[in-house]
Amino acid sequence: MPVEQALKKAASLWRESRMAVALTGAGISVAAGIPDFRSPGGLWSRFDPMRVATAEALFARPDEVWAFLLEARDVVARATPTPAHTALARLEEAGRLEAVITQNIDNLHQAAGSKNVIEYHGGMGRYHCLACLADHDPREAARLTSRDIPWRCRDCGGVVRPDIVFFGESIPLDALRKSGQLALAADFLLVVGTSGEVAPANSLPYQVHGRGGVVVEINSGESAFQAMADVRITAPAEVALPLLEKRVFDGLS
Repeated sequence: MPVEQALKKAASLWRESRMAVALTGAGISVAAGIPDFRSPGGLWSRFDPMRVATAEALFARPDEVWAFLLEARDVVARATPTPAHTALARLEEAGRLEAVITQNIDNLHQAAGSKNVIEYHGGMGRYHCLACLADHDPREAARLTSRDIPWRCRDCGGVVRPDIVFFGESIPLDALRKSGQLALAADFLLVVGTSGEVAPANSLPYQVHGRGGVVVEINSGESAFQAMADVRITAPAEVALPLLEKRVFDGLS
């Protein structure tokens, strides 16, 4: 379906919906300067995720894990919200979007102004000690250099970690509960920039679709959802989402 036709159909379906929710992945943040970790040039091209991004690695190789985390921190720190992030924030403010469920750890939805953000994989803006669980100031994390790692707790000497979900760890129960409730209530799900490879977030579109809800996908590449989506907009998120937002609002005026 041509992009303009897909935008028009998606906007019409959005206006007819009672509750719309967005599910976002790495693709929405590429234009912000955050390459998909799995893409060429992404962090997994320089680090072995099974060596630096597991809970076991935090205990066994905290220095290597923190070398990776410093790079991830710097990539996130340089990023700013894209027009796609700000479009979602405006749609929420206008009452046309209930929440954003994101697989990203970059905090860009919040930076753009979104209020109801469910972080499936946590975020780089919060830190705590593995041993005593004490919270640590993210401003301290911003000042860390390679001479300061691994970051250790000032109270007990334990390793400090960000509140992100490492490989092998469970999704936070609060995120699972809230996203499950939203999937049950939503009759419109906008999927943006995710290939649908990572469970359990990839089950949410099928849950909404299985109950008769509408699934609209914005993706410039292939995905697991393209055959199932009611509408697929094949364009970069930072281009398509502001155009879709305009058509949603134009139809309401």
